[in-house]
Amino acid sequence: MSNTPRVTATSDGAPYAVTLEDSFGHRWVADEPREAGGGGRGPGPHALLLSSLGACTAVTLRMYAARKAWPLTGLEVEVAFNPEGTPADGASEIRRRITLRGALTAGQRERLLEVANKCPLHRVLTGTVRIATALAPP
Repeated sequence: MSNTPRVTATSDGAPYAVTLEDSFGHRWVADEPREAGGGGRGPGPHALLLSSLGACTAVTLRMYAARKAWPLTGLEVEVAFNPEGTPADGASEIRRRITLRGALTAGQRERLLEVANKCPLHRVLTGTVRIATALAPP
């Protein structure tokens, strides 16, 4: 089996509800909130995007701290999409706030911030992304 991440999104029936399944058999649901016409059965697309960055940041920091044997006992990553509304220039803004727990030195905390800014999803979101879209044959 390939380690290349693949997700299939299927929408049948309920408006805006989407069942997602990855190539490893994990299944989850996305939906729009009720006020947007959805059923509120799961997070919306923006929340899913933010959750990817939050999870990647947390995993990257835990791995790095463990490799260095640093006393990182826990952490929290809060991520928000356009928290003050859509910027006037039309760009999007993601704000990330990281709370580190444990008896870390100021130097260790600063290094972990640098590492967070190099997590794989941070690099994807701040780099060039090309999306090739094609219709499957009927």
